[in-house]
Amino acid sequence: MTMVRVRFAPSPTGYLHVGNARTALFNYLFARKHNGCFLLRIEDTDRERSAVEYEKALLEDLHWLGLDWDEGPDVGGNYGPYRQSERVHLYRQLSEKLLQEGLAYRCYCTKEELQERKEKALAEKGNAGYDGRCRNLTRTQIAAYEKEGRKPVVRFLVPSETIEVNDLIRGHVVFEGETISDFVIVKSDGLPTFHFAVVVDDLLMQITHVIRGEDHLSNTPKHILLFRALKAPLPQFAHMSMTLGPDRTRLSKRHGATSIRAFKEAGYLPEAFFNYLALLGWASTEGQEIFTREELIREFSLKRCSKTAAVFDHQKLLWMNGLYMRKTPPARLLELSLPLLQAQGLLPAQPETKLLARCERLIALEQEKFKTLSDIPERIGFFLKPPVYDPELVEKYLTPAARQILSELATVLENQPEFQPALLENTVRSFCQEKNYRPALVFHPLRVAISGMTKGPGLFEMMALLGKEETLRRLGSVLRNETFRTGKDGGAGPAA
Repeated sequence: MTMVRVRFAPSPTGYLHVGNARTALFNYLFARKHNGCFLLRIEDTDRERSAVEYEKALLEDLHWLGLDWDEGPDVGGNYGPYRQSERVHLYRQLSEKLLQEGLAYRCYCTKEELQERKEKALAEKGNAGYDGRCRNLTRTQIAAYEKEGRKPVVRFLVPSETIEVNDLIRGHVVFEGETISDFVIVKSDGLPTFHFAVVVDDLLMQITHVIRGEDHLSNTPKHILLFRALKAPLPQFAHMSMTLGPDRTRLSKRHGATSIRAFKEAGYLPEAFFNYLALLGWASTEGQEIFTREELIREFSLKRCSKTAAVFDHQKLLWMNGLYMRKTPPARLLELSLPLLQAQGLLPAQPETKLLARCERLIALEQEKFKTLSDIPERIGFFLKPPVYDPELVEKYLTPAARQILSELATVLENQPEFQPALLENTVRSFCQEKNYRPALVFHPLRVAISGMTKGPGLFEMMALLGKEETLRRLGSVLRNETFRTGKDGGAGPAA
């Protein structure tokens, strides 16, 4: 039995798009399901738009998503090179073969001539495709064109026949050869077009299954004709549904983040993103939504892929990421959020082990509320850095009367032998009873004074984690100042 060989072939012209990442993921799952080979190929023949930094970013983002490949530009393999820019000699050899066999020909038409004939055909409601003008040029005509300095392209001679595609997702699709004009396979600069390069690469790399987006379905008859002309066996084709935004238009920046890198930087977990992408246009037989990687590999089947478009729902992704955040060990959340904490000045470049252990406890305390990694600095930041006070909260909760109550409470807390949540709660409630203060008059100002917020972890758990020294320091900072400075930046702090 032939080993399954699939490929993901991105162009390094920008950051990895969600739709392309989904294509990569489906190829990966299919290969792993069948113990086959998953190959990464870089299609970089677009010299103007391709960039080394984008190729590097592609590899980084695929690795972040959790994909690994068996062959590729960074790992090698028996069918390399794996960059199209390094395979130009192979395209030239096979294009020459087609020329010699009369299956392709050189076309000397200029862009201006082609455009003029196209406009005329459209005006006359005729076929606007290439009219085959250069199919049967004489040697004299060729010599005249070359004397003018025209650089020809190579066109494939399209036979007049019906092309049938037995697509593994979309079923039986028929294309009439008459609708396809002779298309270019080698440009005037000697580089292959997409159609030719992809077929040559799939042929020489022995790809058995071509799994790609349905926008390539219309290209498939051209590819089948090229495979036949090269006397090569056809791979099996599977065209995935498109990835759309909530308004059912093609996913673009107007829908929010669309690149894998943007979601990574926004604090999404790779495991959650992997799981969510797998559900776009595919479903398990049981309707299950939360999967481990191993479960997805075991369950995946092209037969379960939908023909209808997949809608990328940011809210559902956020919900799923929240589930993963809650079940991920705090130590891993700390590891992943460390750059975010450092970027906001909450942790030094080389934090001590004791400080990291404290951060892990803080994360565990607030973990049920996290939706993304970006929530971690926001939720635990006040533990690590003195709070910035919102003027409205100061005006509402840290009034002179409230500060008088806090001053009395501070004296009590100074004599508190242990800062444990249960003991602290008992002390503060006893204080309220003795002074005949409603708990709200004490609890709310106390929370704002030590955290700068009205919400957060349990008040006494928060005080215990801050510790006696820091809790009293923050209370003292508030109590030593009769007024708070405020500014247009929306923040406030104790007056100097």
